[in-house]
Amino acid sequence: MQLPPLVAGRLVKRYKRFLADVTLDDGRLVTAHSANTGSMMGCAEPGSRVWLSAYSNPKRKLAFTWELVEAEPGVVVGIHTGRANALVEEAICAGRLPALAGAASIRREVRYGQNSRIDLLLEFDHGPPCHVEVKNVTLVRDGVALFPDAVTARGTKHLHEMVQVVRDGGRAAMVYCVQRSDAESLSPAKEIDAAYARTLGTALEAGVEAYALSGRPDPVGGQIQLNELLPVRRY
Repeated sequence: MQLPPLVAGRLVKRYKRFLADVTLDDGRLVTAHSANTGSMMGCAEPGSRVWLSAYSNPKRKLAFTWELVEAEPGVVVGIHTGRANALVEEAICAGRLPALAGAASIRREVRYGQNSRIDLLLEFDHGPPCHVEVKNVTLVRDGVALFPDAVTARGTKHLHEMVQVVRDGGRAAMVYCVQRSDAESLSPAKEIDAAYARTLGTALEAGVEAYALSGRPDPVGGQIQLNELLPVRRY
C-alpha cells in the first residue's frame, strides 16, 4: 500500500481519542486526526517521532491525519485503523495468506448478523463464501502482538456472529493486521479484555479461523505491506 505523502514531526499529546497535537519538523504546531479507537498503548508517548498525511480538501475539519509512529527505536507502527482492511485485502489478493487464496470475488462491508457488516466477503467458485473480520493491532510485548489494547464489547460481538456463520455452514476468519515488524506471534490480550480472550477461544473451537499478518511500515518510501504470517495463540 502506498500512503499519501507524509510529513514528519513530534507528538505533543493525543487527546479526546481522535485528536493529536504534533510539532512538525518545520516548527508548525498542528492538530491531526487520530484514526484509531483503541487506547494506543505504547504508541502515544509524548515526544515520539510521528508521520502525518496531509490533505488539501477544504471540506475536511483537519488537514492532517496521523499515520505512523516510532513506538520504539527502529520500530515504526501504523496506527491508522482505517488502513487495515485494504492492507489485508491486498495481502489476500497477492497470495500472502494461502488459506484465503483463490477467491473469485471480494466484497467489502457486506451486511450480516445482527446489524453488522463484515469487513470482507470472499466468494469462491466452489465452496461456501468466507466472512473475514479484520482487526488492527498496534500493541506488542516481548515479541507477542496483543489484541485488543482496550476492552472491546464490539469485538466480542463480532466473534459471536462469526461462530453463527460457521454453525450455519459458512466459513469465517479473523485476520489480525499487525502494522509493525517486531512481533513473532499473536495472542488475545486476556489481561486487558478477558471476555474477548475467552470468546476467541470458544470461536476457534467452533471452527472460526484466525490468522495474523505483520509488516514493516516504511515512512521514507511511504509504504506498508503485510508480508509475514504469524502464529496465533489462544492465550
